[in-house]
Amino acid sequence: MYPQVNAPSLAEQAYLFVRDRLVMLDIPPGSPINEEELGTALGMGRTPIREALKRLESERLVVAYPRRGTFATDVNISDLAHISEVRRTLEPMATAAAAARATDADRATLTELRAQLDAGVPSGDNAELLRTDLALHRAIYRCVHNPFLEDTLIRYDNLATRIWCVFVPRLSGMAGHVDEHVPLLTAIIEGDAEKAAALTLEHVTGFEAAIRALI
Repeated sequence: MYPQVNAPSLAEQAYLFVRDRLVMLDIPPGSPINEEELGTALGMGRTPIREALKRLESERLVVAYPRRGTFATDVNISDLAHISEVRRTLEPMATAAAAARATDADRATLTELRAQLDAGVPSGDNAELLRTDLALHRAIYRCVHNPFLEDTLIRYDNLATRIWCVFVPRLSGMAGHVDEHVPLLTAIIEGDAEKAAALTLEHVTGFEAAIRALI
């Protein structure tokens, strides 16, 4: 029996698991990363865990100190301007490309996601709203069909989401922020690149403004 070609490696599985725990602050900022506990939770040895942590360090989600170990990075609000500058530049371009390049299968996926939003987002559960927001962004990024740009978009969206997680207890209208994806999904599905770019810029700018209002 041949191995499944597309099956993720152990290091990739570890990376995805730890990445999303860091993004959602399930591993709190500044806390130590326990390789043994992660290995036990994932049922794997330390080698794939360490490979995953090296990758996460390059994405500014963990930091390693000699003789001290590896820790989740702090969430610094001073990074907001830099993260937002990158997102304001790249995300409108990306969603315009998604509108132009999305395959029929991509558009069917986005249509299904739009229907789920139309059915109602879980407004009382901020953690679930944030996960929905992440899933929507990642689905849109896949439609760009540029793996280098997709990786970059995910990286900065992850950093922005960590900031969301810090401020979300004080934020109102989180469900409305997620609902903003409905017209954006529609623009991409319909192939309207100009509208998709404009809506994306508005969405990213709105995120930054909402956070700055609380600082």
